[in-house]
Amino acid sequence: MKKGELVFIPFPGVGHIVSSLEMAKHLVAQDLRLSISILLIKIPGFDSPNKSSMQSLGSISERIKFIELPEGQKADRSSNNSNPINFITSFFENLKPHVRHAVKNLIDSFFYQPDSPTLAGFVIDMFSTAMIDVADEFGVPSYVFFTSGAGFLRLMTHLESQCTHHNKDITEYKDQPDAELVVPGFVNPIPAKVFPDVLLDKVACPLILGQYKDMKKTKGFLVNTFMELESNMIDSMTEDKLIPPIYPVGPLVNLNPNRAHKGVGMTDDKETNIVTWLDSQPPSSVVFLCFGSMGSFNGEQVKEIAIGLEQSGVRFLWSLRKQPQKGESPEPKEFTDLNEVLPEGFLDRTAEVGKVIGWAPQVTVLAHPSVGGFVSHCGWNSTLESLWFGVPMATWPLYAEQQIKAFKLVKEYRLAVEIRLDYRRSYNSAGHVDNEAGIVIVKAEEIELGIRRMMEPDNDIRKRVKEMSDKGRKALLEGGSSYTYLCRFITDVIHNIPQM
Repeated sequence: MKKGELVFIPFPGVGHIVSSLEMAKHLVAQDLRLSISILLIKIPGFDSPNKSSMQSLGSISERIKFIELPEGQKADRSSNNSNPINFITSFFENLKPHVRHAVKNLIDSFFYQPDSPTLAGFVIDMFSTAMIDVADEFGVPSYVFFTSGAGFLRLMTHLESQCTHHNKDITEYKDQPDAELVVPGFVNPIPAKVFPDVLLDKVACPLILGQYKDMKKTKGFLVNTFMELESNMIDSMTEDKLIPPIYPVGPLVNLNPNRAHKGVGMTDDKETNIVTWLDSQPPSSVVFLCFGSMGSFNGEQVKEIAIGLEQSGVRFLWSLRKQPQKGESPEPKEFTDLNEVLPEGFLDRTAEVGKVIGWAPQVTVLAHPSVGGFVSHCGWNSTLESLWFGVPMATWPLYAEQQIKAFKLVKEYRLAVEIRLDYRRSYNSAGHVDNEAGIVIVKAEEIELGIRRMMEPDNDIRKRVKEMSDKGRKALLEGGSSYTYLCRFITDVIHNIPQM
């Protein structure tokens, strides 16, 4: 029996590493011939994963192991203008010798194992395309595990093609915020104002599009989505002969919240307190506000959110965290005193209907029957979790590609209510907001309106989300669309194992 070992090289951000592990778990559960080594990358100054934190993310098969790489180059924090894409590109280029060494040691270890596997391929992150060269050196194929949705992949492959084959300068859209672009697979034209910041930057744009050009050299894309959600985009890419095969294998979400990584300061007692409060609320009555691992706002915006919540009269659970200061690690901090940022008397006036917390056990909250809406930054993992539990969303994107995800949810899929589609915050390579003064404040009236619309009990969006939740769960079952694509991918991997 052929046995294959896949080497996973995920980007060390929480959103990437968690879904990569879920992908690995699905693969080894599906086929006994597969085993996986996940390379854990450390970026100085960031909360990078280690073996212990990975083991906390649920039951791990003995056919999944973790290899910690030496700490990479230090991020340049000397300038607020340090380009994150430039840093990521050079970081992974400099990481090649460490990956080469780790994979050689892995192959050498097979000689001492009875019935050992053969190196079958690399599964790389969208940011680690530099590792295609290393896979080539070992004579094995590369695949991309795309942790975002098929819609964003379709946009980026189209823009890369426009740039490469038609000499289109994508950064021109920076001066054309009202421009709209027709993209294959999308029903609606995409406004330039929801493009990721990197596409509008003269330095970053060629780098990011170069990564997508490199991805076309691989043998396929594993995409954390499912056919029933993004069929138009997937079909469009399948018809494009310049794009490798697409394998929609999601929704891949971590459903072991009690064992998952807890945020700083989150104890079992605090989590129990949150669940106890939710238990006392009526079904589908609570709006949950949470903005991801990097989500935080300045004091003025926090006050507008508070006013909007209070005016809406809706029950709420609000994950509110403090912006990091320059020179600190980029992750938001816990408040020692919430009164320092909230309007005077807010906590007293809303004590019967609301609860303000720090870090939130997101899966636990979304799974709770009292939660009826989710004000979200539209990170892809958060989106899939919300759909999994049938909770409608109100969109408030912050950075990266979250604006295009918000656009898809509101305009293409009609699965969310808009608070904003084009709100954005730019981050430098040290993980800090680039220009706080340039950020537009979302007013309380907009927030109140979005929350009220989302929480309407019988609106069309709520019904559609419930239907999509059912379709997403069925996609993973035997005979489902994602199950079938996963089997196709495994067949390709096994078929291409080099003969020794």
